[in-house]
Amino acid sequence: MFKKIKTLLLSSLVLGGLVGAVQPNQAAVAQEEALEVQFVPTNNDGSMEARAQPLADFLSEQLGREVNVTLATDYTTIVQAMASGQVDLGIMPPAAYVQARDLGSAEAILTSVLGAFDDETGLPVEGETTGSFQGEILVRADSDMEELTDLVGKKIATLSPNSASGYIYPVAEMIEAGIDVTSDVTLTTVNDIPSEITAVLNGQQDAAFVFEGARVVFGGAFPDNDLMEELKVLYLTDGEIPNDAIAVQPDMDEELREAIKEAFLTMADSEEGLEIMSLWSHEGYTEVDESVYDQISEYTEIAAQ
Repeated sequence: MFKKIKTLLLSSLVLGGLVGAVQPNQAAVAQEEALEVQFVPTNNDGSMEARAQPLADFLSEQLGREVNVTLATDYTTIVQAMASGQVDLGIMPPAAYVQARDLGSAEAILTSVLGAFDDETGLPVEGETTGSFQGEILVRADSDMEELTDLVGKKIATLSPNSASGYIYPVAEMIEAGIDVTSDVTLTTVNDIPSEITAVLNGQQDAAFVFEGARVVFGGAFPDNDLMEELKVLYLTDGEIPNDAIAVQPDMDEELREAIKEAFLTMADSEEGLEIMSLWSHEGYTEVDESVYDQISEYTEIAAQ
């Protein structure tokens, strides 16, 4: 009997040791859970999902873990995904970032750098970059509209009410110019900037809210049109809009956060990385000044009136 009890005790110790030995491995596996990444596509032509895969591959190689990249259906869903914890890392448009930040669901670790555009010509300024941009209101080049108040009585294509350049900034500045956006104009929300541009070109809409340089950025989507000749900038917003934020969950561990920062900071060093950044017209990344995003809240309040 004693021998049997001794055997049972020994078996228990062995099993206990095995269980204890498994726990560190389980912790290691937990640390290597897939990183969930999301961004808002600049157009909805069906090509963005395939173009997003190199981002997943790049980050996976840099971080040494599986990375899944998904596309947000609009500006609201990326905020919801960060708030619910479904997404660990968001490449976030500025207004969407501010909403998620104010919910305590996002913290910017970097901000993007964009190519600068000439306010007069609308063309890129070679070799110059910027940490902010303006909203543009585009109209047909043959339109007789010359100033913001000429939009009264017109039809305007907009993006989501959560888009800084596609809605918030132009609407806020129209309100401040004395235009009642609920009665003086007709606002129609469309899916993306190419759809806005198409609507203006074919006369369905009189104007469109876009970001600065949209005619250049989306020129390739209109091979039968010369957007610089057929469209003109009626108005540039006075407010400077901060660029996209590279944002993570606030409780992300410091080691992973720093690894993600390093991956984005070195992205411009390779052709592969440059191709990935072209998804959002980014030219690089820099340390973030959180205060630059505060102005968006002020504009959002005005636009919501």
